[in-house]
Amino acid sequence: MCGIVGYIGQNEAAPVLIQGLKKLEYRGYDSAGIAVYHDGIQVVKTKGRLADLDAKVKEMGGVKGGMGIGHTRWATHGAPSDVNSHPHSSMNGRISVVHNGIIENYLQLKAELETKGYVFQSETDTEVIAQLFDYYYNGDMVDTLIQVIGRVRGSYALGILCQDKPDEMVAVRKDSPLLVGIGKQENFIASDIPALLEYTKEYYLLNDNEIVVLKKDGITILDMDKNEIKKDIYHVDWDISAAEKGGYDYFMMKEIMEQPEAIKKTISPRMVDGNIRLDDIQYTEQDIKDINRIHIIACGSAWHAGIVGKYVIEEYARIPVEVDLASEFRYRNPILHKNDVCIIISQSGETADTLAALREAKRQGIRILSIVNVVGSSIARESDDVLYTWAGPEIAVATTKGYSTQISLMYLLALKFGHVRGYVSDDKLQTLVTELQQIPAYMEKLFKNEAQWKALAKTYAFANDVFVLGRGIDYAVAMEGSLKLKEISYIHSEAYAAGELKHGTISLIEDGTLVIAIATQDALYEKLVSNVKEVKARGAKVIAIAKEGNTEIAEVADTVIYIPKIHDAFTASLNIIPMQIFSYYVAVERGCDVDMPRNLAKSVTVE
Repeated sequence: MCGIVGYIGQNEAAPVLIQGLKKLEYRGYDSAGIAVYHDGIQVVKTKGRLADLDAKVKEMGGVKGGMGIGHTRWATHGAPSDVNSHPHSSMNGRISVVHNGIIENYLQLKAELETKGYVFQSETDTEVIAQLFDYYYNGDMVDTLIQVIGRVRGSYALGILCQDKPDEMVAVRKDSPLLVGIGKQENFIASDIPALLEYTKEYYLLNDNEIVVLKKDGITILDMDKNEIKKDIYHVDWDISAAEKGGYDYFMMKEIMEQPEAIKKTISPRMVDGNIRLDDIQYTEQDIKDINRIHIIACGSAWHAGIVGKYVIEEYARIPVEVDLASEFRYRNPILHKNDVCIIISQSGETADTLAALREAKRQGIRILSIVNVVGSSIARESDDVLYTWAGPEIAVATTKGYSTQISLMYLLALKFGHVRGYVSDDKLQTLVTELQQIPAYMEKLFKNEAQWKALAKTYAFANDVFVLGRGIDYAVAMEGSLKLKEISYIHSEAYAAGELKHGTISLIEDGTLVIAIATQDALYEKLVSNVKEVKARGAKVIAIAKEGNTEIAEVADTVIYIPKIHDAFTASLNIIPMQIFSYYVAVERGCDVDMPRNLAKSVTVE
């Protein structure tokens, strides 16, 4: 949540800050602002999108200065407004702060500072940081920051300017992401890589409670005892065009269309001569045989990918699997066994609840295998083993290729573990690997039906309620498909296990209610057809998704979309494509901002 940038160098800071914030707007877009140093700190901020801030700066004739910080906000404390937007300043204007995270004890600190004469302007927790920094300021930015960190509880990535220090800024992180971009006679901070790409491809990753001092000609990273830390330099291996729309109206459609290539990059290097090689994780055959139980922990779409993983791992590896929402796992005192494994799934590798769940599992001595997209992210660094999805940058808030690459790794783990444990024969493995390799081509085939889903979206764009039904893996896909529809089109949509219809849900079906029925599990196909008949008898309009050749469902559904014939275990990769495209065009038809749906942000880095 929220995006922050910082710049110090020989160029004008304001254009760099605004351009960087545009690349981070998927992290929050309630309001935005910048603070730039030039004979003092000038703050410009406004409610609304980056375009509103950009227009305001241009109306002022620009903001001069070679050092500054910027912020695009996802509101937590205080409604979106000019005054609640960042940067926040101390009462005397000496200190300016941008913040991603939540200060949990801000009310206590605010009350304390008010007794000392500090007057607050906003409803935010962040203003406490600016005022507290001013209170402790002794002429040394690092000493002051260490005192401030010692007083606050919560999560934070902070960028701080002081008008007494015209040639340096300081920054720190704890539980919220922050990168340090390395330039020539200029340096940067940012919440995520896209903000840096136009200026540098080299960066440092900060660990918790590491402080960085930025000058235009140098970067110093310190621990809490002011000892200097030497860090490895990371290099981005994709260019700025990967974070651009490439001619599409929205990033989401671009990323839908990138799924075949993303899956190829994720699975092809790990399938060699009909076998699965996971060289990037240090599991011996005995380790795999000794696994007692797998706990898959994730949030949102990654949790849905984990549910697909449960089905395929239990089917092929015969290992019991529990799938937990990270926000529930961390608070329910989970029962873990020494031979259990936790699989952590997160696109960003910075999801706050997921990271906290990982740390709880590690505290109990459990081995952590993470599936993430961002190299060097917090979850990746704190895991025992990592499988990267290689999806490239995903900018749209609603995940598509991130989810698809996650489930492709679920397939590989299921087959690898099943083969080692003796439940998948050599011949069966060869057959399934060959089928897996066909998924990208099958996706491309489905894209040719885009016009059909676009037409259906026009027909049903103003539905009041949508129910998505499935059984087995199809139910897992129903949950993800329903989420796609509700999060970008704002239509009330619910996913249900089709067998649960008669346990209450069917009472919601009335004339004209749209039902999307996913019927691609061969063993459950006839039962799903019966469920379609039940909702049709009560007046529902039904769109069905079925495998090619299963034509019986066309006799009862209003419309059928066919996916290529594929093994039941891998249908999740294909079923989701029409759901993604349908949701996209429904949102477009309703006039929604597809990439930036209301109240949502891409990376949930606060609890």
